[in-house]
This record gives sequence, C-alpha cells and structure tokens, in this order.
Amino acid sequence: MPDHVEKLLKQWQNVRPDLDCSPMGIIGRIGRMEKFISPAVEKVINEHGMSRIEFDLMATLRRANGPLTPTELYKTTMLSSGAVSSKLDKLVERQWVERLINEEDRRSCRVVLTEQGLNVIDPAVDDHVGNQKKLLESFTSEEQQTLGNLLAKWLGEYEKSL
Repeated sequence: MPDHVEKLLKQWQNVRPDLDCSPMGIIGRIGRMEKFISPAVEKVINEHGMSRIEFDLMATLRRANGPLTPTELYKTTMLSSGAVSSKLDKLVERQWVERLINEEDRRSCRVVLTEQGLNVIDPAVDDHVGNQKKLLESFTSEEQQTLGNLLAKWLGEYEKSL
C-alpha cells in the first residue's frame, strides 16, 4: 500500500523525471512519522502527570543514578539553562527532585531524584518503552536492528560537528 510520500514522489517523477527524488522520500517519511510519533509519546508521558521536558530531566537523573548539576542536565538534554532551571523549580515544588549543596562548588548545586520522584519516573519509563515498542511493531526485530544501526550511523555523522 503506497504511503503519502510515495504519491508525492510519483508526482515529482511525472513533472521532473530528470530529478532523483529518493532523498526526498527518506527525509519526507522521517518528518511524516514524527507527526505520528510525537503525539503518541506525549500522551504516555502526560498520563504520568508530566511534560516531555520534565520526563527528559527525570529520566536523565534516573539514568545517571546519582546527582547531576543543572549544567550537566542541560547539556545532556540539549535544553537551554533557563528551561532547565524553571522546570527544576517545578519538579522541586512537586517534591520529585531536590537540590543538594555542591560541596565541591558552593556556587552550584546538584540535583537528585527523591523517593517520590523515583516512584513517578520508573513506571513512566516502563510505559514509555512499551509505547516505543508498539510504535515499532510493524518491523521485525532484525529490521529494527538494521534501522537502528542506519540511524545511528547517520546521526553520528552530524553529531561530529557539534
């Protein structure tokens, strides 16, 4: 069954048979899939009472399995320092994270998940991973591995420039 992008590619082939539009097909499909993926991801995260940014911050702290500075958080999540600071304030208010005095640098603090925060993020991550598996269920395990490898190769090339 042809997808939406296939129809566009056929139109281009009709009016510009001299033009190789295969890159347009790949990029177009990735962009179009994002329109399906983002709302599905947001829905699951929102069901746990948090925004995507809050989820990213808490998941980053969970993966770190220990305190991080706000600078480490914003660099890891690729958010601005202002966005991290305001979201951390809200997470502190909700008692999901706490700021600890940084003994190494009194001008800074370290952020850690609270017990309540752990009780929020762990089931959210479980549901998030389950949702991601569902989003990829049209691929076999081997196809998922191949796609993952190809995307990692592609992304790695662009991340070199950062």
